Amino acid sequence: MAAFDYNAGAGLYPCKTINRRSRLRYKRFDSAAEALRFAIEDMPASLLRGSVLEIDESRFDGMQMRKLYEAEAYPLTRRKS
Repeated sequence: MAAFDYNAGAGLYPCKTINRRSRLRYKRFDSAAEALRFAIEDMPASLLRGSVLEIDESRFDGMQMRKLYEAEAYPLTRRKS
């Protein structure tokens, strides 16, 4: 995987649910690392699949977000599962 800037600002677009009652909306983060932490640790797992992380002109889907979060280069402490 090419070098990834975990310090870049990021926007997270959570997946829309079928009943559209989800209170999760677009959220801006100061760093991609914080956005990944929120997506993986705080969002319901069912929403990750259709969610999109946007950094500059690049977009990452749920599977890509999980890989970035699990990468050795991820700078933040992960929550124990």
